[in-house]
Amino acid sequence: PAMVEIEKGTSLLRKMEISVAEAEKRTGKNTVNMQEIYTVYLIETRPVDALTEGITPDSLWRRYSEFELLRNYLLVTYPFVVVAPLPEKRAEIVWHKLSADNMDPDFVERRRVGLENFLHRVASHPVLCNDNIFYIFLTEVRNHLIFNLSVFFIQADSRLKAVNAAFRVKNPDGRFTELKHYSDELQTVLSQLLRVRARVADRLYGVYKVHGNYGRVFSEWSAIEKEMGDGLQSAGHHMDAYAASVDDILEEEEHYADQLKEYLFYTDALRAVCRKHELTQFELEMVALDLACKKQQKEELVTGTVRTFSLKGMTSKLFGQETAEQREAKLQVLEQQLKEGEEAVKEKNTESE
Repeated sequence: PAMVEIEKGTSLLRKMEISVAEAEKRTGKNTVNMQEIYTVYLIETRPVDALTEGITPDSLWRRYSEFELLRNYLLVTYPFVVVAPLPEKRAEIVWHKLSADNMDPDFVERRRVGLENFLHRVASHPVLCNDNIFYIFLTEVRNHLIFNLSVFFIQADSRLKAVNAAFRVKNPDGRFTELKHYSDELQTVLSQLLRVRARVADRLYGVYKVHGNYGRVFSEWSAIEKEMGDGLQSAGHHMDAYAASVDDILEEEEHYADQLKEYLFYTDALRAVCRKHELTQFELEMVALDLACKKQQKEELVTGTVRTFSLKGMTSKLFGQETAEQREAKLQVLEQQLKEGEEAVKEKNTESE
């Protein structure tokens, strides 16, 4: 289907309902022809109401790795956007009761909710919701789409690696420096909070287990006691009720922990934007410096004076000046390089803005 046009200032969610309805475990062969077990997620889309044109109810299955490809595509295509994070691939900062296995049903369910949140956030973004690849990802089962995204990501990988490379900007933008410090501080605080919460949850889980065990012991004990039977049974019920209430608290807290983790992953998304701006700023400074050098070279050629010590200056002193034809040829090359340099500076300025 053709991409549905979205009015400026609105979002795709105004026209389309998007849900990740269920998860399913499957077995298949991977890229090296080996059997593997993986999870797929059912994306369902439908028009918000009967009056919405161009959208038909649809459903398709996508793997987590396909969501990763989509997000990487958005990161490279829209460097100025804070792209919503994906839920974690494997459970991190977990406490005893939670499994770190990415096939664990509870973990898969929490990831399903996280993937739905991701799609909602992208679909409600005024820029991202208009992306054609995102629309195809939601509505069409196209193997070549995933292949093209894989190829795109391989090509863009050098750009993403460049973002992680070490470089120093001479004139950093204060707004981005402040934003980077904020995201670093937020990440530190949230990581500590989640780790403390995991330790507290472990202790509470210990309380849950102890009271659950006492509840069972008292219930069994009441069966063989005549005088104390009713009291023991009542105590057993109280222990069971207390254990159940602790379990409910832990379950409820897990939802809060998932939301905190989403904030934690957002700090990475914020830092990525800051880093991409730094890289653009660095490239701008490099092309501006190169342009200044070329302008100086042109001035030296025209006036015949060398401002700075160079091998070229020493050579001309030892072996004589260049001919007028040689100077003219060099000037023409420099003129072309200056033109290209000015275009590069203009392009980098636009990108930086």
